[in-house]
Amino acid sequence: MSRIPTPVTIADAPAAAQPLLEAVNKQLGTVPNMFRLIATSPPALEGYLGLSGALAKGKLPPQTRERIALAVAEFNGCSYCLSAHTYLGRKLAKLDDAEITANRNGASNDPKADAAVRFAVKVVEARGHVSAADLAAVKAAGYDDGQVIEIVQHVALNVWTNFFNETFKTDVDFPVVTPSKISVA
Repeated sequence: MSRIPTPVTIADAPAAAQPLLEAVNKQLGTVPNMFRLIATSPPALEGYLGLSGALAKGKLPPQTRERIALAVAEFNGCSYCLSAHTYLGRKLAKLDDAEITANRNGASNDPKADAAVRFAVKVVEARGHVSAADLAAVKAAGYDDGQVIEIVQHVALNVWTNFFNETFKTDVDFPVVTPSKISVA
């Protein structure tokens, strides 16, 4: 059970968040618990949706974005995000089970995506203090400066949702996937 109340419906959310949740509902056909919980702070929901929407217009393919989300969620031990991105990875990005397993292990079966996922994990592990060699490796795989910036922003966005969902223990409303890391109570 969530540590703070999750608005049950869009109408239960603060008025300033309701149009944002309606847009989520229109796009996804549902409003997952995470969005309704974030809506408790309309500016936080607006910020999350703004960054997420901007990054969706970037140069990284949706499959790579999902791979990064899976790797970061596994690293951070976030059940909600791992469950959501496993579902989205399968249904929307069309990632197979072998790829999802590789992503959860900080890698990819696709050579170019592998460089992005490995770099993303290094960013999380090192809290941004990556080496020049780490940066050179992702660029050698074919990622330009803008794409590397997007990888770092995807890491930051996913770390935020991981921390949010673990802090507030958001009720998982996707098929549950348990991270191999054990999270702190």
